[in-house]
Amino acid sequence: MIKPIELVIFDCDGVLVDSEVIAARIQVRLGAELGWPLTEAEVVERFIGRSEASNHAAVAERLGAATADLWGKRFVELHAEAVDAELTPVDGLPEALAAITLPTCVASSGSHEKMRHTLGRTGLYDHFAGRIFSATEVGRGKPAPDLFLHAARTMGVDPSACVVVEDSLPGVQAARAAGMRALGYAGGLTPAERLAGPGTVVFDDMRRLPELIVGYQGGGHQG
Repeated sequence: MIKPIELVIFDCDGVLVDSEVIAARIQVRLGAELGWPLTEAEVVERFIGRSEASNHAAVAERLGAATADLWGKRFVELHAEAVDAELTPVDGLPEALAAITLPTCVASSGSHEKMRHTLGRTGLYDHFAGRIFSATEVGRGKPAPDLFLHAARTMGVDPSACVVVEDSLPGVQAARAAGMRALGYAGGLTPAERLAGPGTVVFDDMRRLPELIVGYQGGGHQG
């Protein structure tokens, strides 16, 4: 028997805050400046949804550790500037949160410092305060299941009773690996077909999230 949903686990970037477009733009810029020309699509495939440590390792393998350190430092600086200037919640997200009555938490590849900035800038931090988890707390980032399992364990909920809201391929892969159901948000940079897979419902309007969670309560799938 499929368990009812007891916990909704949100990714942060691209699900709560509309920051992935900012991050992708900066990664493209840094690649051009530092010797690794990348398209937005290549950035989405290689970097989006992954931890800072994973992204650093990818750059270091290509350009060396010193350049990876510079890349990471510049990314943090440019990202912070852009967040202050232009970051907003994902379209429809505030309305969706207001309609969700189940317990919620955040589990992100980003650091706690980054989430304090992005969630704080958009007025969402207080909504999740005390229930925010970072990949820096576990051994392996997404697509490994460690972060989602850590969040569920801390929240006292069985993984099979969790649903994860994600917008990246590593994110939905991590949810599946954790034995959790997934709702793949395709309203951002990642194409819907990359999010599709077993145990996953793909949607492109965040306002539909509450009804999709209700649809999952009995194990039903809504497209």
